[in-house]
Amino acid sequence: MVRMLAYFLVALAALLPAAANAHGPSRQKVVSKIEINAPADKVWAVIGNFQDMSWHPAVAKTEGTGGNDVGATRTLTLKSGGAINEKLTKYSAAERGMGYEITDVDVKVLPVTNYAAQINVSGTAEKTIVEWRAAFYRGFVNNDPPPELSDEAAVKAVTDIVQGGLGALKKKFEGG
Repeated sequence: MVRMLAYFLVALAALLPAAANAHGPSRQKVVSKIEINAPADKVWAVIGNFQDMSWHPAVAKTEGTGGNDVGATRTLTLKSGGAINEKLTKYSAAERGMGYEITDVDVKVLPVTNYAAQINVSGTAEKTIVEWRAAFYRGFVNNDPPPELSDEAAVKAVTDIVQGGLGALKKKFEGG
């Protein structure tokens, strides 16, 4: 019996390295904040319309249905080509925040899968903090992704989108 248990443990130990490498991608996160010298209500008035993302420099056109109701949808047509389809998952004008998810995007346009994000606006009549939080998986769901669909590529692409949007908001309200 002891010998059988020893064989079992040796066999199990031999399988562990393979199991450790077989887990696939891990969830990635990007969190970014920016302070804007403008009233929070005015900043929210720009960000808070789910059907209009014209404030983001990468977006050429926004088309959608459902307004700001949970379940509303929009299609972002990008200036660089391609489109991103999104759905509103949470919305609170009183708390100045919304959550949304990407329902369809070609990984050649944005190298992510299972993307969900929140944008929150807080502040006073003089200063605003905008926080954009995104969580996602890389575009290649199996092990050994090509470089353009790796965790690093996904994080860089989302970081560029988030920081580009936040920077554009700051410029819109502060000039420069």
